[in-house]
Amino acid sequence: MAPFSRLTFSAAGFDALLCLDGVLPSTPEFYTHFLSLPIIAADGAAVQLRHAGITPTMIIGDLDSFHALARDADYPTSSILYEPDQETNDFEKCLVYCQKAGFHSVLVCGFHGGLLEHSLNNWSVFIRFSSILNLCIYESMRYILSLHQPVTFQASLQEIISLIPQPAVRLTTQGLQWPLTNQWLHLGIREGARNRAIAGDIQIDIHEGALLFICDARLPMKPLFEIITNP
Repeated sequence: MAPFSRLTFSAAGFDALLCLDGVLPSTPEFYTHFLSLPIIAADGAAVQLRHAGITPTMIIGDLDSFHALARDADYPTSSILYEPDQETNDFEKCLVYCQKAGFHSVLVCGFHGGLLEHSLNNWSVFIRFSSILNLCIYESMRYILSLHQPVTFQASLQEIISLIPQPAVRLTTQGLQWPLTNQWLHLGIREGARNRAIAGDIQIDIHEGALLFICDARLPMKPLFEIITNP
């Protein structure tokens, strides 16, 4: 049986904020958490950030959207990395940069918006790179993480917890209103969205497969996984 990890949230915070060219957080308060961090913009996200009064540290991508809407001279303090490769999307190009730059814990926002195929392709990239980097998506006051191992987690009572198979997972849960006992979730057959915590201590025992774990955001804290022997 795989060892359990304890999912906690560290006040040490993220290494970088990565903004994709989707629907970015609209409140200025969100960005105040990250002004001391490298802020990476994927292509046209740089224009959105500038309209919000934020200057990205780095702009990365094939720059088709960026050059259609802005001029390099409008971003005098930003580094611009032109990556024309059409075999990878701008999200993947940004993650490759984060990996090379030594950024391990990265918060991603602007994940959705625009064409559906862009969002679906981003899901695939997110799952692939989650085995390399500590990635966390921020979306509508929620955190989204990729889980491959059993975890324990301290939840708030009545906190909504979603467990979305990627693409299939066999698991057992404790502390949720609708428990699962050695049961399969599978895309196209059965999902685990909008469950609810009825205890402070939540346990998710993944026997096979992987899932997306969605909980309330803990801004500006980052998720950490610590292996424990006795869950």
